[in-house]
Amino acid sequence: MLERIRNIFRSRVPEPSQQEVEYQERVANELSSFDECTNVHDLPEIFHYWSNKHLAPVKFHQFGITDPEQFFYLYAKKYHEANPEKSILMVSIGSGNCDMEARLAKRLLDDGISEFSIECLDINETMLERGREHARNLDVERYISPRYGDFNHWQPDKTYDLVLANQCLHHVVELENLFAAIKSALDQEGYFLTSDMIGRNGHQRWPEALKIVREFWDELPENYRYNRLMQRQEQEYINHDCSVSSFEGIRAQDILPLMNEYFNFELFIPFANIVTVFIDRPFGHNFDAKGEWDRDFIDRVHAQDDAAILSGEISPTQMLAVLCKKDVSTTLLDPRLTPEFCARKTDA
Repeated sequence: MLERIRNIFRSRVPEPSQQEVEYQERVANELSSFDECTNVHDLPEIFHYWSNKHLAPVKFHQFGITDPEQFFYLYAKKYHEANPEKSILMVSIGSGNCDMEARLAKRLLDDGISEFSIECLDINETMLERGREHARNLDVERYISPRYGDFNHWQPDKTYDLVLANQCLHHVVELENLFAAIKSALDQEGYFLTSDMIGRNGHQRWPEALKIVREFWDELPENYRYNRLMQRQEQEYINHDCSVSSFEGIRAQDILPLMNEYFNFELFIPFANIVTVFIDRPFGHNFDAKGEWDRDFIDRVHAQDDAAILSGEISPTQMLAVLCKKDVSTTLLDPRLTPEFCARKTDA
């Protein structure tokens, strides 16, 4: 009789939908891929050659920014200077190992700013535990609060002065939910700070950019065409969709259009498209950052990349941005490169 009753109750539990099953499978893949990832921002030397020559001095330095990590510090300090009596409450969405947040805390303390706290929200408990260790190692554990949670369904219960999103928004499925949550939780005078990917979903290239990529691809020697991440030779560049089984770039192309709907831009720095194919992890390690041919190749790719972005032929795939709830005037990298102009028009 008891077993019969149990069976009746089991029969009333609805089966998960295909969408729910797929979501949980992606979560599992994401957790597995990042469990052992102790440095998610480790990049090839050729990336640093490009960044130090073409990105930082040309696009960042005019705004007092040296690199994306310093960008978050700069605006935390700016907020403190505008509100010196206030204890700053920050939340970092998709914080992963919390290493950037721990370094940010250390930097603020070294600068004499001690009235603040940083909540670190992530779905990966293994990475959050590494975050606790990072905080202990830098002696900032009292300022760092790792919190387990899925940013797709985040429901903030307080108001934040700063919301940080460092290379995480391109992992978000429910962008509308997240942006609505951030907007509701952000102080009227606060900043939503992000460094992220805004290209095509799955980090693919749109046809107009793919054409240019393949023109340069034809110049590469055979050993430069080996994909280190996929462990395969690519005679012709494969426009791989990274979001097939995980959340990598799953709605990247929707980030900028939705930001235009939900927020106001105080600062917008868009950059890079085709050059990232050659300097990122899959192929970047094939290049010699000190080699004359290698440097010349990257310089030429960058020059065409920049010109095509400015003309509107292709759209940028990365950005630094400062967003607000209130009406603000927007500082632009170039008068032509507005957030609206850089959001590639796509079909639904």
